[in-house]
Amino acid sequence: MDAPSFWQKNHSSNPVDKQTYFEYHTVDFSRTLGLVTPMNYEWPKKVIIDCDVGVDDALALILAFHSPELDVEAVTGVNGNVPLDLVFENIQKVLCLIQPKNKPLIAKGADRPLKGEPVYAYSFHGKSGLGKARIEKKKHEEWYRIFSGRADELIPKLVRQHPNELTLIAVGPLTNVALALQRDLEGMTMLKEVVIMGGAVRVKGNVTPYAEFNIFVDPLAAKIVFESGLPITLVPLDVTHQVCLTPKVIEERVKPLNNLFSQFVVEATQYNSTTQRFLENSEMFHLHDPLAVGVAIDQDLVGMKRLSIDVNTREGDYYGQTKEVEGNLKINACLNVNSKTFLELFLSRLSS
Repeated sequence: MDAPSFWQKNHSSNPVDKQTYFEYHTVDFSRTLGLVTPMNYEWPKKVIIDCDVGVDDALALILAFHSPELDVEAVTGVNGNVPLDLVFENIQKVLCLIQPKNKPLIAKGADRPLKGEPVYAYSFHGKSGLGKARIEKKKHEEWYRIFSGRADELIPKLVRQHPNELTLIAVGPLTNVALALQRDLEGMTMLKEVVIMGGAVRVKGNVTPYAEFNIFVDPLAAKIVFESGLPITLVPLDVTHQVCLTPKVIEERVKPLNNLFSQFVVEATQYNSTTQRFLENSEMFHLHDPLAVGVAIDQDLVGMKRLSIDVNTREGDYYGQTKEVEGNLKINACLNVNSKTFLELFLSRLSS
């Protein structure tokens, strides 16, 4: 039984907040949810999501806010799939769709990489960044609190407020994270964990033969973050290319849900029932960013290896490459994934 259905079955008429629920129930969730989670784990996990909303970023936000294992404190925006102003607008739109009761802080971050010119992914995410999905923001109805400062100010500020408790989930270029490190290195070392969607360790890239998009957009920022000594879990293309939506999944699992979130998935991924193709005439839609959220929920979804990763910042064919090297500074790199279990988790949270 997945977490939402378990929750709804036991609290359908009198819901309680997540913290109260997990504090006063002693159910062995590792068996109940089918997830391997220690009984003494602190539920829910406080997280910040740094993103460049895009389509899969939006799906990652839906998964995060619909997961009782996570308590999203803030959502920060960074230049990436689309320009920063559009990213920030999309954050607000997606939160209006989700309508989180515990309104998170939101903040704008960097509008360009640390070095070089911005690179966008309109061909994949559409001009709006959300495919063909349309979300109307209702006047006088806000499901978020706008932070007056920058993202690289908000992130370490929250970390200091919750030392050794916060997990940062970064699913866009790492510019904001690098700037936060430069602003307050001591504060950032109080992060419990950093989960990063990015890189291609033992597989080909998706923007060049050697580089994955998030790292390619700002390899200098990635290098700063990877060499910071923070407790990093990298979720690269090696695993995200193993988790995807297919026409069969859309037709048999997503559409029958017949709710706002299933409709958003269909429209945002630009799924065409006639051709049974997604955007760019693709036969599948990879769940890159949602998998990073999934790893934050349950690391047993993936198999990891401690690796030293070098980020190539030199102009040329290998710009943005993430390569295994010999070294003492290591991060957790995800190299395999239980695709079926993750997909079930993702689909179950669409019904929330």
